[in-house]
Amino acid sequence: MITSAPEPRSRVRIVAVGAAVAFLGLALALRALFDGAVEQSSGTALYASMVYAGVVFLAPRMRPVVAGAVAILFCWVVETAQLTGVPATLSAHSVVARLALGVQFDPRDLLWYPAGVVPIVIVDAWLRRTP
Repeated sequence: MITSAPEPRSRVRIVAVGAAVAFLGLALALRALFDGAVEQSSGTALYASMVYAGVVFLAPRMRPVVAGAVAILFCWVVETAQLTGVPATLSAHSVVARLALGVQFDPRDLLWYPAGVVPIVIVDAWLRRTP
């Protein structure tokens, strides 16, 4: 039986899943090693990186810059939703909700989301140009 290389969309999805797992591992390692500002800021940036990986997984043909914009916009929407108190209520009942939605609005997070996405957009665009 002859096997062929996975089609480009499958490769992009495989890389996206691998990246999300790597980001999660890095976030957990940073959380275990540090606390305070390092933990908060790195966690926020890594969360945004994972959101980018999720966007690419769901839409592998989306251009990296567009996927980056979607990821940042999603993060900003989730962050500003924290002003309503709904994410805090949901987070009080679920660890998953707390990880996905957060608890309390922090305006600094609005700057850390692009910090987590932009480097990955650059790497993704470069990898997609490389045959």
